[in-house]
Amino acid sequence: VAALQDEKNSLMSENEIMNDRLEQLDDSLDDPSTVVAKKYFHAQLQLEQLQEENFRLEAAKDDYRVHCEDLEKQLIELQHRNNELTSLAEESR
Repeated sequence: VAALQDEKNSLMSENEIMNDRLEQLDDSLDDPSTVVAKKYFHAQLQLEQLQEENFRLEAAKDDYRVHCEDLEKQLIELQHRNNELTSLAEESR
């Protein structure tokens, strides 16, 4: 029992130390003058910019897909029209 109590006390002490370190890291992120905070905010800004660009590119991709489908329909119609005109030209000859 004494050994377990010692281990428990040791773990509680280690837990307190880790919580203190965690608080220090949280505080360093809140302080914009630290290097870690600057890198964190820079990475966050980059992430937001990349997400916006990704959204823009996805929208452009969808627009191009619709445009491509329209062009494919026009191509099919023009091929049919070409075939009709070719048949009429052959009949005329």
